[in-house]
Amino acid sequence: MARDIRRSLVDKILSSLLKKKAQTLISTGMSETVSTSQSLGQKRLHIKTYGCQMNVYDSERMADVLRPLGYVMSDAPEDADLVLLNTCHIREKAAEKVYSEIGRLKEMREDKEARGGGRMTIAVAGCVAQAEGAEIMNRAPAVDLVVGPQAYHQLPELIARTTRARGERLMADFAADEKFDKLPVEREVSGPTAFLTVQEGCDKFCTFCVVPYTRGAEWSRPVAQIMDEARRLADKGVREITLLGQNVNAFNGADKSGAESTLSRLIEALAGINGLDRIRYTTSHPNDMGDDLIQAHADIPQLMPYLHLPVQSGSNKILRAMNRKHTRESYIELIARIKAANPDIAMSGDFIVGFPDETDKDFEDTMDLIRQVEYASAFSFKYSKRPGTPAAAMPGQVDDKVADERLKALQALIIEQQQAFKAGLIGRTIDVLFDKRGRHNEQGIGRSPWLHSVFAEDAAHLIGQIVPVKIVALGNNSLQGELIKELV
Repeated sequence: MARDIRRSLVDKILSSLLKKKAQTLISTGMSETVSTSQSLGQKRLHIKTYGCQMNVYDSERMADVLRPLGYVMSDAPEDADLVLLNTCHIREKAAEKVYSEIGRLKEMREDKEARGGGRMTIAVAGCVAQAEGAEIMNRAPAVDLVVGPQAYHQLPELIARTTRARGERLMADFAADEKFDKLPVEREVSGPTAFLTVQEGCDKFCTFCVVPYTRGAEWSRPVAQIMDEARRLADKGVREITLLGQNVNAFNGADKSGAESTLSRLIEALAGINGLDRIRYTTSHPNDMGDDLIQAHADIPQLMPYLHLPVQSGSNKILRAMNRKHTRESYIELIARIKAANPDIAMSGDFIVGFPDETDKDFEDTMDLIRQVEYASAFSFKYSKRPGTPAAAMPGQVDDKVADERLKALQALIIEQQQAFKAGLIGRTIDVLFDKRGRHNEQGIGRSPWLHSVFAEDAAHLIGQIVPVKIVALGNNSLQGELIKELV
């Protein structure tokens, strides 16, 4: 009964989001498969990525899908043969930003054609494409292709069809298992860190969020598939992977026996891969933070002491209105258990201020929670309506000026805590994974175990290595370190 009610809700909200369902223009007569071995010559591909780390991963995989067709990455959209906007639908006016970018690309395309540079194909992918695909095709004639986040493995076929007729559109049907099965085995990597998607979708249905309607229900990749991809990344020199999911700690992918695994067991298996020295995961939900995953932060040295665990609000009234299914008390108690397992852990969170009917007392409850938890980092936003979500129709919408003031106060507190955490690292020697060169000669930039950027002189030759660095000063968003010469 509950499942039927939820499905009915999904159907209604999808109807509101899409306005009318975009139809897949695929038929037996039109189908055309492009051989990955076909030599099509070199073409330029520009991808602009909006939003979360999963979109970054998706963009990388779209480039992998298109590489056999002769596409090479370009930083210059004006000269690209294919421009792909990988969109995010979380924040307010996300779609309007996409339309604005499409307008600029239209002008670039006209200029490119006038110069005799050939035609530019414009494609919109990601969550805005999923939620507003039909509207995009109707409103933006310059767009050649709209692809939802679960369908980008079909890009080669779809792009081939756009050479015959404009207007091809494909909306995701949430078949994530099919997508991952059809992605290229090999990935292009450019450094010692990489993202690895292990879970997609969300079943939590927070009243402010569109993710369940743009990414679908929770689904986890099989353990063997993840392990194979991780081994290939390690073979290419990747030392640190970040496991991604909209609700990553709900991971329950099948193991070799067909039984459901857990995120902690997956992390334990990944920790056994030679050369893979660091493991992270994001984003988590408090209700799926099981005892075994908490214990993993104590027992598995490869699991970095950093945890992003969104809470959104410190007010129980607002948490109920958000449909978060946890309380401020349960969240604070959970943080205490996590810190008891690993006292060195850094906590990160998400906060929304100005949610409908949030009073000064509700906001103060959030500030009090922040003071108790002591965050090393956090992401904070002013509530914005997402069309079709329950919260958009709630009474008591908070005045923008009030929400702005609350956001400013919250961010000031978070910055104070961030600086205090970093100040506590001065004088400590920590392991840093260097992953790129700095602006100055021989300067190297790396990652601390807590995800800080660390700058060190004479370290450019250490890219891909994990070395001890003494922290000597703080930057606004970084740490300044010195190499321990006798240990390098």
